[in-house]
Amino acid sequence: MKVKTIARSEEQMTRERPTDTMKVHRNLDPALHPFERAREYTRAVNATKLNKVFAKPFVHAFDGHRDGISALAINKKSLRSFVSGAHNGEIRVWDISEKRTVCEHREAHKGAVRGLCVTPNGEGFVSCGADQTVKIWRLKDLDIGTMSGQEPENRDSLRETILGDNGFSAIDHSWDSDTFATCGSTVVQTWNPNRKKALHTYNWGEASVHTLRFNPVESDLFASGASDRSICLYDMRAATPIRKVVLTMMSNAICWNPMEAFNFTVANEDHNLYTFDMRNLKSAINVHHDFVSAVTDVDYSPTGREFVAGGYDRTVRIFNAREGHSREVYHTKRMQRLSAVRFTMDTKYVLSGSEDMNIRLWKSEAAASLKTMLPRERKKRDYNAKLVQRFSQTTEVKRIGRHRHMPKQILKAKRLKQVMDEADHRKEAHRKQHGQGTDAEPERKRHIIRNER
Repeated sequence: MKVKTIARSEEQMTRERPTDTMKVHRNLDPALHPFERAREYTRAVNATKLNKVFAKPFVHAFDGHRDGISALAINKKSLRSFVSGAHNGEIRVWDISEKRTVCEHREAHKGAVRGLCVTPNGEGFVSCGADQTVKIWRLKDLDIGTMSGQEPENRDSLRETILGDNGFSAIDHSWDSDTFATCGSTVVQTWNPNRKKALHTYNWGEASVHTLRFNPVESDLFASGASDRSICLYDMRAATPIRKVVLTMMSNAICWNPMEAFNFTVANEDHNLYTFDMRNLKSAINVHHDFVSAVTDVDYSPTGREFVAGGYDRTVRIFNAREGHSREVYHTKRMQRLSAVRFTMDTKYVLSGSEDMNIRLWKSEAAASLKTMLPRERKKRDYNAKLVQRFSQTTEVKRIGRHRHMPKQILKAKRLKQVMDEADHRKEAHRKQHGQGTDAEPERKRHIIRNER
């Protein structure tokens, strides 16, 4: 005689903790759940509201500088360390995890620190200033010889000092070699740490060059921005610059997409950011709006999907690389005009330096939890994120998701800007109606004056 029994493993039938109740097994047949979509929509609305309730992006303020922040540099080989420079010539190395200064150089430069960059191997960093010098520093590992609560000291020693002909305004390091580039006055120069003289000197026009950035994929390419509103592209294998595009207003910063070798984004004085493809500079790929004043700095996430920008209107905004409007905007009452912004290498945090002598640490996802999550909490978080993404185009979810509490002065500037844009659209429509003008150029081409080779 055969006896059939029902066997259930205890692991499959109980939850994570012994005190929990039995698991509830659901029948996922859609025919048995006619109100499934309505329930999911309600859950998506509630999840969007909860994201607003728990949105607390500010994490920490790194206090210690005695003047406004002028430059920031991220260590690409470490999630913990970054370097900052101030207008009084001071340089500090910070530990993010312990939220303290590891070492400080109070008189690193005579005058403002104009540029900072960490070497690709993470063992040193390079700084430049208005005092016509480039200094190469040794950067030790934070895990060696450091203790919590230890006083900052000058553990990082100066390796080399290079004297230039003019003051420097920016510096950046190649991603896979010892070469770094500087700009100042009207020239762009490439250097090797083992030589006192520049390897190459590039010059195109008489305008001063104030920013440059290396391509992380094609490491021989870099771009620069000048005061004559131009953006120049350079190849270290060539003796002269290769391309030049002139915009209607000056660009303050440049950053390349680390996952798309040909795309770069520029922060412009006309309150917008422009994403270009270097193969076709006749038109921008995308125009990113929402700032109400000049954009001062921009930096891409290591994933290449997002970038952060800081503006003269005292706000930090995070953009999706494919969208024209920001998904997050951060601000505080005490934060002044932004001078530098950076994404951390784990994409979870954003650093911003401003003129109020503080460096602030923000979460890239405003409602993200910093605690260690249980498996059930992670499943619930992922489920809510998928629901919000699924119903993101519905009226209620979109309205709640894009609502932001903004300072009064920014709201006033935004409304004034909307009135001016509407007036321009009406004027253009009247011109078309009465035959006094041709079809207007699209916005992606309107701000480009000319291309040069």
